[in-house]
Amino acid sequence: MARFTQLVVDCGGPAALALFWAAALDDFEIRGYDDAEIARLAAMGRTPESDPCVIVDGPTFEICFQEVATLPSGKRAVHLDISTSNRPLERDRLVSLGATIVQEFDDHTWMRDPEGNDFCIVDE
Repeated sequence: MARFTQLVVDCGGPAALALFWAAALDDFEIRGYDDAEIARLAAMGRTPESDPCVIVDGPTFEICFQEVATLPSGKRAVHLDISTSNRPLERDRLVSLGATIVQEFDDHTWMRDPEGNDFCIVDE
């Protein structure tokens, strides 16, 4: 059997989007950079802030934010749902991090992250 280990998100600015999601989700954090990784990036003319592939580690899976030259327009086929016991408070916190509200529903809020990717906050 297989198990889910990584979600890959195509984006324009991996470091910034990784910062948003690391702050948005409990127990997720940006994977640290050791000297060898910093040297590898430098050889490509990059830094951790311009890394084309940033990993956010979580308790059971990781999210890989990978830079792509062209993003699809319109609604994407996959989005994240995150749950909370206090949706209004969480919604406001995520807006302060750069998310936008698309629409409120009785049991969830449809939002977009700073790059326009859809996600929902659902009631626990």
